[in-house]
Amino acid sequence: MRIVFLGTPDFARASLEALLRDGQDVIAVFTQPDRAKGRGMQLSFSPVKELAVVHGIPVYQPETFKDGEAVRILRALSPDLVIAVAYGRILPEDFLAVPRLGSINLHGSLLPRYRGAAPIQWAVLNGDKTTGVTVQYMSKRMDAGDIISTAETEIGEFETSGKLFDRLMIMGAELLVKTVRSMADGTAARVPQNEEDATYTVMLDKSMCPIDWSKMPREIVKHICGLDPWPVATARLRGTEVRVFGAEYTENDTTLAPGKIVSAGKKGIEVACGGGKTLLLTEIQPAGKKRMSAAAFLLGHPIKADE
Repeated sequence: MRIVFLGTPDFARASLEALLRDGQDVIAVFTQPDRAKGRGMQLSFSPVKELAVVHGIPVYQPETFKDGEAVRILRALSPDLVIAVAYGRILPEDFLAVPRLGSINLHGSLLPRYRGAAPIQWAVLNGDKTTGVTVQYMSKRMDAGDIISTAETEIGEFETSGKLFDRLMIMGAELLVKTVRSMADGTAARVPQNEEDATYTVMLDKSMCPIDWSKMPREIVKHICGLDPWPVATARLRGTEVRVFGAEYTENDTTLAPGKIVSAGKKGIEVACGGGKTLLLTEIQPAGKKRMSAAAFLLGHPIKADE
């Protein structure tokens, strides 16, 4: 089966690598144009392009899909299947309609939940117990195509978006290989999504960083975990803004207002939260410094409890 693969970041590279390892015939790759990075602003290949070059796979990097050139290229390639994984661009219907078996996409959620950007982060931010990956047929509407296959996993209580991302990257690659095999032998399912269950996400941004101490401890923990590794939760401790990477639950109650310091010592910095509960900050990063334990931070920034 002749496959054209579309993808850009590491999440997509893992899927391309799995397909190649499985012996699938990837005849071409589409990826985002090379971008200037670093202090020297040197042009940098995407992770997907790097892998394609190593394997001698032709690479296409269209700046636009509006001029019809990408569609002409795809028709000339005559693929049986198009696979998109984190490509980073909405594809036109005439492009999706070219391959004989259709165009499919790997998405980092259990569709129809979390259609759109940053589905992995939002599953953590919202405190979900489980999440997963979905392979779907691509359609005109974003992430609304018929579902072919899914794989589910539990989310650890203190699992960050970054760690979950790495797990789903591997899960998704394995699921994609199984799905391609089922499409090749004609056993693949095709189940329409239930629109009543659909939810949508938005991109993360730095306006989300400040911790709202009026929320309950679990909501704050999920805020911290969901924004790690980017854009990272922040807090102000006696006028000093720090990035927050670690926190633990306590069994303590307090009458102090949310955001007030309950205690500070070797275990960390205990802060009042909503519902009269507290949360212990254990790992932080002051501006211009490395990540450190809250106890290490206190050595240079003594903090007294509020009264």
